[in-house]
Amino acid sequence: MNENELDERKTTILKAVIRNYLETGEPVGSRTISKYTDLNLSSATIRNEMSDLEEMGYIVQPHTSAGRIPSDKGYRFYVDQLMAERDKEVSEMKNFVIEQTEKVDNVLQQVAKILATNTNYATMVTAPHSGHNKVKFMQLSSVDETHILAVIVLEGNLVKNKMITVEEAVNNEDMLKLNILLNTSLTGLTIAEINLGTIAALKEKAGIHSKVVSDVLDAVAEVISEGEDLQVYTSGATNFLKYPELSDSAKASELLNAFEEKKELVSLIADKLEDENSTGIQVYIGDESPIQTMKDCSVVTATYELGEGVKGTIGIIGPKRMDYENVMDNLRSLKSQLDEVLKKAKDK
Repeated sequence: MNENELDERKTTILKAVIRNYLETGEPVGSRTISKYTDLNLSSATIRNEMSDLEEMGYIVQPHTSAGRIPSDKGYRFYVDQLMAERDKEVSEMKNFVIEQTEKVDNVLQQVAKILATNTNYATMVTAPHSGHNKVKFMQLSSVDETHILAVIVLEGNLVKNKMITVEEAVNNEDMLKLNILLNTSLTGLTIAEINLGTIAALKEKAGIHSKVVSDVLDAVAEVISEGEDLQVYTSGATNFLKYPELSDSAKASELLNAFEEKKELVSLIADKLEDENSTGIQVYIGDESPIQTMKDCSVVTATYELGEGVKGTIGIIGPKRMDYENVMDNLRSLKSQLDEVLKKAKDK
């Protein structure tokens, strides 16, 4: 089929015929199309265009009616156009996702560096996170015959990408059906709500592609599970060495290792994010710190928010004799700026 044989006007009229027929199940006449489109064409002009479309084989006229219905060729043209539009949307979304992810990564790393420079202490910043993520939107697209890219948008417009290896190729039409099926079934659910009944129903509806659905569900579970790894950006760990009380070899080694490994930092942050009241500045002095290796330090944290229960943490770790006033001023200022920058990135 040569798609170029249809100009814009014929394409618009054909789409209008198909959409109207899909809605009503009744043959479509020129008068209906004149009301249905924004072309501002007379019924006579539309009749001529419909006659041309009939001669080209895109629509047919049942014997019992003056209206037309789509032919198989018409449906094929419509589906191919729909696929092209969806592929373009997916491509644009991928570019947006990559661009926004890189922007947020750069912003958070920069925040950690600025804090470390301004305070002369060690700093950490986490990526936005929610402990109760819900699926907001999903988009599957073929990369090649054995790989599908799943773009999963979570509540708060957090975007996760997951490459899935599949055993059988999925054609465009089946991919569209899978996208509709997954979005209809999973939107608004948390991982806890995606139960065995939901999974069984999805697999049954997916038919021959039930294995693909199973792989996609595994990917969804992985990216929205409450135990997913928090991305932590750190800077200024060597600042510990500037303070005699922290710079003896054993203490310094423990502190530097905690910053390099990040596991202890993640445990501190995870507890804070689960606490719905921890939105202000928190100060942990010495033994108050939940991290054993930081009992000789003070830890000051602030939580920034992205809305919809999505938040992250900014933290400063230094000696107990830290300049608390300067630290809190820096945290307040950067928390405010970070809220604004990330909300702008989210809303674009």
